[in-house]
Amino acid sequence: MLSILIADDDKNTRLLLKALLEAEKYNVFTAKDGEEALKLLEKEHVDLIVLDIMMPKMDGYEFTKALRDAGSELPILMVSAKQYPEDKRRGFLMGTDDYMTKPIDEEEMLLRIKALLRRAKIATERKIVIGDVVLDYDSLTVTKGEETQELPQKEFLLLYKLLSYPGKIFTRIQLMDEIWGCECDTGWETVTVHIGRLRKRFENFKEFQIESVRGLGYKAVKKV
Repeated sequence: MLSILIADDDKNTRLLLKALLEAEKYNVFTAKDGEEALKLLEKEHVDLIVLDIMMPKMDGYEFTKALRDAGSELPILMVSAKQYPEDKRRGFLMGTDDYMTKPIDEEEMLLRIKALLRRAKIATERKIVIGDVVLDYDSLTVTKGEETQELPQKEFLLLYKLLSYPGKIFTRIQLMDEIWGCECDTGWETVTVHIGRLRKRFENFKEFQIESVRGLGYKAVKKV
């Protein structure tokens, strides 16, 4: 069972979120401030944190910075009444993974939590599983059934990036910067060439597809 820590100084909010998450079969811990949350993390295993910003003793920004400075990659979803863009920017600069403003939409929160947990699992295991297909980051391989293909590094990284965020549109420039690096002299046409190779290589795979988004870039679509 996955465990979630709720850190919020408002008792009613803690109780509401605890009931919501327990109804979804999560194990839930609660803390009323950042200091209490840090102490709890020392003795309990937690998979994700739902974090308020405005708390006594240690606020959400300070807590997030302390966690990241200690080397923790634990997913954090900040939930706050602070709605200004500069508040959100500060949250992301401190190291939060996602940010929602109050009052929250409960269904949206659950979807965001599931997405963060899925990405954390991918990052930890360094594998993506789509039906019978397994992408293994450490070996740069794509396996389906008894067949394993070892891909050239850039091709694999491009496919892995797209399939880590199915449905998300990436521009050619984004992909160029992330896979080849900002200092690369090669033009973004290289991305188009590699996308073509990946489509050809996996044209008979029914599990996923790489789609072009006119005028924008590319996205991966899971079919299972």
